[in-house]
Amino acid sequence: MTTQQNQPGRQDSQLHQTGMQGQQGATPPRSGRGFAGMDRERQREIASQGGRAAHASGNAHQFTSEEARLAGSKRHQNAAARAAAEASRRNENG
Repeated sequence: MTTQQNQPGRQDSQLHQTGMQGQQGATPPRSGRGFAGMDRERQREIASQGGRAAHASGNAHQFTSEEARLAGSKRHQNAAARAAAEASRRNENG
């Protein structure tokens, strides 16, 4: 098997696997660039630095216990509404 020169950073096995996935419905190969291409640990490090910087500059929001309580109750209300809508949809279709 030969290495393709126009795609630096890709291994021969990756190129071979990509070619064998089939033509229909295959997802395009990932480029590995940018934030999403990083490993999870590196993403966490960068996000953590951003959070620390936001808190240091005073731009980060800190929930009060009342705000947190309201957010939690909204989450549960939304989940219950989604469950009810899904049950209603299932009853209509079957």
